[in-house]
Amino acid sequence: MSGTFVGMPAFPEAAREAVHDTTLRGNLRHATHTIRAKRARAVAELSDWAELREAGRRIKDHTLRRLDRYLEQLEESVTTAGGTVHWAVDADEANRIVTELVRATGESEVVKVKSMATQEIGLNEALEAAGIRAYETDLAELIVQLGMDRPSHILVPAIHRNRGEIRDIFATEMGAWGRPAPEGLTDAPAELAEAARLHLREKFLRAKVGISGANFMVAETGTLVVVESEGNGRMCLTLPETLISVVGIEKVVPAWRDLEVFLQTLPRSSTAERMNPYTSMWTGTTDEDGPRTFHLVLLDNGRTDTLADRVGRQALRCIRCSACLNVCPVYERAGGHAYGSVYPGPIGAILSPQLRGTASEIDASLPYASTLCGACYEVCPVAIDIPEVLVHLRERVVEGGPAVRQGNRVVLKPARGHAAERAAMRVARWAFARPGALRAGQRLASRTRRLHPRTLPGPGSAWTGSRDLPAVPAEPFRDWWQRTRGGQEGTE
Repeated sequence: MSGTFVGMPAFPEAAREAVHDTTLRGNLRHATHTIRAKRARAVAELSDWAELREAGRRIKDHTLRRLDRYLEQLEESVTTAGGTVHWAVDADEANRIVTELVRATGESEVVKVKSMATQEIGLNEALEAAGIRAYETDLAELIVQLGMDRPSHILVPAIHRNRGEIRDIFATEMGAWGRPAPEGLTDAPAELAEAARLHLREKFLRAKVGISGANFMVAETGTLVVVESEGNGRMCLTLPETLISVVGIEKVVPAWRDLEVFLQTLPRSSTAERMNPYTSMWTGTTDEDGPRTFHLVLLDNGRTDTLADRVGRQALRCIRCSACLNVCPVYERAGGHAYGSVYPGPIGAILSPQLRGTASEIDASLPYASTLCGACYEVCPVAIDIPEVLVHLRERVVEGGPAVRQGNRVVLKPARGHAAERAAMRVARWAFARPGALRAGQRLASRTRRLHPRTLPGPGSAWTGSRDLPAVPAEPFRDWWQRTRGGQEGTE
């Protein structure tokens, strides 16, 4: 597994292979349709959903505009409550900090709560290189880890696996990681869950170090919040003697009262539940209750660069509900692996190119992994206008221009392979700025319309392979208007 999926091909190539996997498409179609239908029913129960959505957007935007102030307040609150705060500018620094903290305990294994941030930085691989074994305890993450696989969904990392595949993974791999699967294991959900419970129970009871992320951090009190559905998070957060939480800096909210909004919108948008079965909150350390030592690693890793982009920064509102994945027609057909990142789907298409830049072939292709249908924006509980950011990032890929990378203002070069697109846009800009030239071009196109092909040659054939070119009208709109309404513009 790899947090950054180094070596993955660009999205078009990866997606082309994925869409021919009938098992994958069947698994994704069944799962996403089921989740989206349940979510729609859960959201419909609230008459003030639109107001909650707007409140969440406002809280996030307010926080991002004052992020430095709230992070300093958070550090002070966590320290006052008995925790220790560490700052990590990038993945390497975060991995080094966590590795040193685990080594200081003398332990060689840790249990983990499902965490996108630790996947993002490749923490498991860094710990393994240092001789420390990390055990994923979320059921879906366990499936991915045992199968030497990669997560393909934010909420359900093993969404691309069916029950038969999971049974085979448990039967063949569990023994190498701990307690083996029971003899005669079937693909019945109850049996698979029981096998995972027995396998994980011994790890919970033995582990001295737990590693987590967090859904929210409250600057006012220094409280961290994890919401989950299985109870594994509660075990990891309370049983170990040392707890290390790696959290992106954008996860902070100003005050305790702000949780009222997100603890309504997050569960309904993610698991289609009115509230999460387990909502764990901890504030520093407390004698004889929970871990004796708590460390918070605040992760930047490109987030400050993203914050500097006035259009792109709205991606930092994301609360990782995964609703956008479940309605996206592109994700449903291509799956999460094609995105080459731990953040798949529409949110990954705008977040990964900002966190990692657009220099690589993978990241330059992600803003194009969308039909711009807008379904992702409609379901986002914090109103991230993903289509707007996608278009913004496409412009960056094609035209280059000013950006912030690693805290420095730079001028990006246009990505390769977009020369024709740049030329077409420049011609269009020139024509639209000159009404006479535009009118002449429209008339020429109308008079020669019988000569126009129905399909495009070369690279354009990929677009017209499944659709016809729009027919050019017999006369331009301006000529029609002048002929039928000429001299009547001021009349009713």
